[in-house]
Amino acid sequence: MPRAVDGTRRKDRRKKITSQTKGYWGRRKNAFRTAKDALAKSLEYSYRDRKVRRRDFRRLWITRISAACREEGMTYSRFIEGLYKSEVKVDRKVLSNLAIEDRDAFRQLVSTAQAGLKG
Repeated sequence: MPRAVDGTRRKDRRKKITSQTKGYWGRRKNAFRTAKDALAKSLEYSYRDRKVRRRDFRRLWITRISAACREEGMTYSRFIEGLYKSEVKVDRKVLSNLAIEDRDAFRQLVSTAQAGLKG
């Protein structure tokens, strides 16, 4: 009876994992068992941190909008409330970009928000 030799499946599976751990430090990049654990943990972190990144960017945009609003003599919460009452649908990313790059357009939005608060 011929001798059973491990086929390519085992090698392919291990190669797939170790190729994904290239650049890791120490044995985490080439010792299969350690690499498998490190890869599993890194995938958990990347899944979690994609959500954290969205949260952090939203916080940054709100901070920028708030600073620009205060320069115009208005608070962030009143500004957003005025935009909602004026039925202006612009997301915070765009508002932040306007606050940085196009101050005149942002001033017009502030005046629109103030008008929405009054009427």
